[in-house]
Amino acid sequence: MAKIDSLRRFLLPCFFPPTVTNATAASAVPKKRLSTSLRDDVETTTSTTANGDPTNDQDSAQDSPATTPDNVTPKFAATAAIAAPPRPSKTMVIGTIFGHRRGHVWFCVQHDRLRNKPFLLLEFPILTHQLVNEMRFGLVRIALECNRVELGLCPLRSIPIWAMSCNGRKLGFAAKKKAGDSVRSMLKTMQSTTVGAGVMPSGFGSGSEEVMYMRANYEHVVGSADSESFHLINPDECPGQELSIFLLRSRNG
Repeated sequence: MAKIDSLRRFLLPCFFPPTVTNATAASAVPKKRLSTSLRDDVETTTSTTANGDPTNDQDSAQDSPATTPDNVTPKFAATAAIAAPPRPSKTMVIGTIFGHRRGHVWFCVQHDRLRNKPFLLLEFPILTHQLVNEMRFGLVRIALECNRVELGLCPLRSIPIWAMSCNGRKLGFAAKKKAGDSVRSMLKTMQSTTVGAGVMPSGFGSGSEEVMYMRANYEHVVGSADSESFHLINPDECPGQELSIFLLRSRNG
């Protein structure tokens, strides 16, 4: 009997291991859990709490106060909510100021000087010799304003009438025009001119006077749906002239 009892003590544990050993082996082997993201399966390990309950390391990390969205500080939340303002768009265009010596000034904008159809054509109430006198001081600011209440839904470059001021002085009203045969003929004559100023023979309009013109590159800035501007880009040999034309849709236009 003594031999049988000794054999039972040594052989039974080999076939029937104790439950504590099973729990230890199970905790040591990592198990896989399917991930809900596009990554591969995530290996997770379990640990035992003080009460003896198994816990998951990733679940405890997700439930920690530092990673919950409710505990995000208002400073960072406010910063994320504030969107950056849209940047104004800038393009290069060709602008031509022309008119009879004693007539009104016209302003023509083209994307391509080889095309006779202008992108924008405006007739200013200021006379040509008056604008020449203003440009002698080196700084010209022309502001064209319209009423936002009456023309709020109209595209800015489609507005027919503008209230015009030059260097702070109100001069009357500017008008949007369509290019007629005389304007197209003049633009065709100037196709070979990129930058410059001079006098052309008569043929534009009903007068018989010569036509004065000044063609240059302009920076076209679209600030918003209610503001656009054209800024003269001076050639290297003439850095002193500043000329800007603003299209503004205001509440008090």
